[in-house]
Amino acid sequence: MGKNSYRVLSINPGSTSTKIGVFDNDTCVFKVNIEHSVEDLKKFKEISDQREFRLDTVLKVLKENDIDIKTIDAFSGRGGSLECCEGGTYLINDLMYQDAKSMRIVKHPSALGIVIAFELGKKYKKPSFCVNPPDVDEFNIEARITGIPGVYRESRIHALNQKEIAIRYAKKIKKKYEDLNLIVVHAGGGISVACHNHGRMIDCNDIVNGDGPMALNRSGFIPAKPLVNMCFSKDYTEQQIKSLINKNGGIVAHLGTSDVREITKMIENGNQKAKIIYDAMIYQIAKQIGAMYVALKCNCSAIILTGGIANDKYYLKKLNKYIAKLTKVVVMPGEFELEALAAGAIRVLTDKEKSKIYTGKPVFKGL
Repeated sequence: MGKNSYRVLSINPGSTSTKIGVFDNDTCVFKVNIEHSVEDLKKFKEISDQREFRLDTVLKVLKENDIDIKTIDAFSGRGGSLECCEGGTYLINDLMYQDAKSMRIVKHPSALGIVIAFELGKKYKKPSFCVNPPDVDEFNIEARITGIPGVYRESRIHALNQKEIAIRYAKKIKKKYEDLNLIVVHAGGGISVACHNHGRMIDCNDIVNGDGPMALNRSGFIPAKPLVNMCFSKDYTEQQIKSLINKNGGIVAHLGTSDVREITKMIENGNQKAKIIYDAMIYQIAKQIGAMYVALKCNCSAIILTGGIANDKYYLKKLNKYIAKLTKVVVMPGEFELEALAAGAIRVLTDKEKSKIYTGKPVFKGL
């Protein structure tokens, strides 16, 4: 491989799987989604305890597919459980590693991406990176304020795919991401609708804390008083309420499925409830797009629809009726997280982007 050619291993741990990809610059030479059984994961008391198991599994899969770990020039991990930070590609340092390893902020397997990438980098004396972790926070101050002092809106976004899609679109039209105003709609299990103002995501719905549109398995915005009544009714535990907000709420709570293919089939078969619920979700996404359009002062180059649901024709047709007159609508379905992890690392390795240093100091601490 030449001076400007690099091989990167991308590592993206999820709740029940670990996705890995090997990229020679922007060419994917190997990609796999390693499924972990419930029985295997039950052996570990804490998510952080899965580190060695997942690392060994990754190494085993690479070996089985004749990929020599020593040919890897850099490791790039998904990330998470960090203090809120700016977007960009971070060279993983000891502080980032320790925050991710401890999972003191958020307990989620994605944090193991940092841990595994850092440990592999240290062992093989190669750089390790984290690209646009879930903790990216570029909100304007106005976007943070709520009607209760001390309670602030937080930036919880599909930051990795949001940024990658925006960068890819900019490249496609031969412009720089930093020169555009965009709205990106990532619609999957969770839905994030973010406005990108010259390279910064200045506002978005919080996909973790119950904000924005209802999603396949998340409640989205819920009126405060009825939710308070539920909390104090003694009919629900704290965990059950939280689960309704970001795990078992939304479409799945109404229809018993979070599979869009099943939902559209139900609608085709005349199920009126399914139509009402799915249409309501699309309506709420459209309203969120409208809010982001205003946040950009109605100056938006394009609305980009991405994520798994962007493959659904019913969703696209219905949503387009609401937003078509705002600006250009672009459909880029799927997610490109492994590609984004590699691309960020390669931009730094080829001096197209300067790596950022994680300080552990949140970008916003309150007023």
